[in-house]
This record gives sequence, C-alpha cells and structure tokens, in this order.
Amino acid sequence: MSNDLFINLFVQITNMKQSFLAIVVMTSLVIVSCKKSATTNTNPQYKALTEAVYASGNIFPKNEYKLTANADGFLLKQIAFEGDIVSKNQMLFQLESATQDARLEAANNIFRQSEANFSDNSPILDELESQLRNARTKLANDSINYQRYKELYERNATTRIDYERAELAYQTSKNDVSARRKAWLRTKNQLYVDLQNSKSNFRVNAREDDNYRIKSFMDGKLYEVYKKQGELVRRGEAIALIGDANEVYAQLAIDESDFVKVKVGQEVLIKIDVYKDKVFKARVSKLYPKLNKADQTFRIDAEFTDEQPNAYYGMTIEANIIISQNPRVLTIPKNYLVGSDSVWIEENGDKKKIKIIKGVENLDMVEVKTGLTEKSVLVLGN
Repeated sequence: MSNDLFINLFVQITNMKQSFLAIVVMTSLVIVSCKKSATTNTNPQYKALTEAVYASGNIFPKNEYKLTANADGFLLKQIAFEGDIVSKNQMLFQLESATQDARLEAANNIFRQSEANFSDNSPILDELESQLRNARTKLANDSINYQRYKELYERNATTRIDYERAELAYQTSKNDVSARRKAWLRTKNQLYVDLQNSKSNFRVNAREDDNYRIKSFMDGKLYEVYKKQGELVRRGEAIALIGDANEVYAQLAIDESDFVKVKVGQEVLIKIDVYKDKVFKARVSKLYPKLNKADQTFRIDAEFTDEQPNAYYGMTIEANIIISQNPRVLTIPKNYLVGSDSVWIEENGDKKKIKIIKGVENLDMVEVKTGLTEKSVLVLGN
C-alpha cells in the first residue's frame, strides 16, 4: 500500500472526526469512485477494499511514571527541568529538611560513640580489663599465700585461724576474678548491642534523609514539573512526570461497537497532526477490556513498527486499525443503496427493487456479496 494511498485514507478520516463509527477503507483512489457514483446508471465493479476501524488518541512515552515525594517539606532546589534527559538515581529535587538533618546528625553522633565504645581502644572496656587484671594478680598472690599457710598448718607450724584467713582471702579473690570477668563480658555484649542499634538507627535516619532528595527511578526525559521552588510538597504528592526519551506508543480510543473487531497484532495506520501528510505504521499491542462510560470507548495501545515520531508527550493522532484486506470484491456506489439491504436495477427496460447481502463498506462504496453481478444495471431510487 503506497504512502499516497495512506494519505487518501486519512482524507476520509478527517471528514469523520466527530464520530467514532467503523469505516471501510478502499485502497483505490476515492476521487475516481465518487465520479462514477455520480452518474445516473452504473454497473457493479470489482475492486480492492480494506476494512478498517477508525480511532483517535495521543502519543505517550513508554515507561511513564510520576515522581512523588516521600516526605513533607518545601521544595528547596530544582536541579532538572522540563525537556532534560535524566539518568537512573539522578537527584532531581531537594526538599528542605532542617529537622531531619538534626535527627541524622544526632543519630550519627550516637553511632560514632558506640563504635568508639566497642573498639579495641574502648575506654569502658579498658577500665574493666584493668580491674580484671588487678583481680587476677591479687588472686595469684592470695593463691600462693593460701598454699603456704596450708603447708604450715599441715606441719602444725601455724594456727588454724591464720590458715582459714588465708583460705578466705584466696576464695574471695577467686570469686572477685570471676565476677569481674562476667562484668567485662556483660559490658562488652551490651556495647555490641548498642553499636548495632545505633547503626540501625543511623541507617533509618539516613534513608529518611534520602526522602528529602528526590531521585529518578530510571533513565528518561523530564516532561513536566508540577511544583515550583519554595512551594510546600506533601508526602505522596506528585512532583514531576518522567518517561522514556526514545520509545513512544499510541494510546487509542475506539467506539464500543467496533471493539470486538480489533485483535492484537493488527496493522494500524497513524496520522499525527504535527507531521502533516506523513503516515506512520504500527500494530495493536494491547486491548483494555474496561469501557470508558464518559465517551463509550475502549482503550487500545499500538506499538510503532517502522519509523516512530519524536517523543513529544500527548501529541494528537488519528488512526485506522486494519481489520481485513479484500483484494477483489464486487462493489457498488453507496448512494445507490436503498435502506440497508436493497437497490434499484434496470432489467428488460423495467425498473425493480431487489435485496442484496452487503459486506464491508466505506464512505462511498459497499461490497455486494450476493444479489448482483458485474452486468447488473443500477439506477438511482426515486
């Protein structure tokens, strides 16, 4: 199908902008057909007809998403602007975060102090280790003294009171070493827990701080910014619109009566206002089963198969979804049709009305499946 024929196709679509009725597109020149249908008498002719469904819609970028705020705050800084190409995880906006900055600083100080308390040079652990060493030294002395008095007592060289006093000192030192060791372990474990808690708290505050620095989720183009610097932004409120900078798709709306005719994979011919007479080719990629009750249409998406338009957001388009292609069918001018299924013919000098069975049709021509032949003479009705 040539580009000129595509253009003729959209000449017909322009005349149908106010309705979403199904049309049948004829691949031969419409002008020739109109001239022939203007005569009083005519004969059915075999022509190539293409059945299509009219649709209208817009162009949108793929992977479109709205960038939202995860915290409340005033928009302090805008780093990217409409039309800019942005990369994944690039910071685009910054919110005022004085209170959060203070929380983050406090959490960081506690975390650093916890690290120092649990480090190899921890003053708290050093003090406990020093006390434990002193207790062990005393235990060693008391142990020697106890053994000496024990031997003396066994040789009746000392009194029982002195022996028991030495034994008590030894047991006391032994218990003291055990208690100080337990205290050292208990304190070390507690300092470790404090370190992990402070680290977690710091990470939470650091992540919360990231909420005030709004970044893009993926590479793309910044199409629209909803907030200005200095304005208050609420948590969950949209700040900007971002989409793919290179890939676009057509979002179409068709009349509900035509929805059952459309299937995924069907060819779509698209005319975009800003490109004047240029026609783009696409294919149906997705059907949405929910009816839009406001205008009684269904949504259909189409992917461009050849050249695609520039990624301008929301460009207005008109389209024909090719339902079937008929290389050779018997056709008559539409103005010869009487009602929905009859025509007047001339036969043996007489004029009579007969019924036909229609096939596809467009603005000017109708396919005749049965009831007429090429030799039939059609006449306009009264």
